[in-house]
Amino acid sequence: MEEKLKFGEIPGIKVGDIFNSRKELYDSGLHMQIQAGIWGWQDEGACSIVLSGGYEDDVDEVNYILYTGHGGQEGSKGLQVKDQEFLRGNKALALSMRRRLPVRVTRGHQIEHGPKYGYRYDGIYYVENFYEEKGKSGFKIYRYELSTDRSIDLIKSTF
Repeated sequence: MEEKLKFGEIPGIKVGDIFNSRKELYDSGLHMQIQAGIWGWQDEGACSIVLSGGYEDDVDEVNYILYTGHGGQEGSKGLQVKDQEFLRGNKALALSMRRRLPVRVTRGHQIEHGPKYGYRYDGIYYVENFYEEKGKSGFKIYRYELSTDRSIDLIKSTF
């Protein structure tokens, strides 16, 4: 069953809230994907992403994120083994840029700026740009530049 997309803030959830698991994120309505890092539909946009160290090309500078699209991987090591395709979540994030839709960002404990445990909701970001390029492993990937108006100090105070 496809879940209805929810753009913007989720009532009752505050920036800095911690969730113990991806299942808790799902149950809260914050990110309705147990595994996928992008929650969205290619014809509606993406409303949420999770950063959890799944892609070797991701860059997280707290208020600026260079996010790698989905696809082209095998296994859970975060290495690309083939080109990504421009469909599903990749198209959804591009549409979010074109429509200036808010994207909720959650960081997992697996990354440098993530929480000590679980997953932390870090607020609304916007996709400012996207493009394709060859990633570190030599395969085509889609890159999404996201930023937030919140100050780095406010975001870091939730760490």
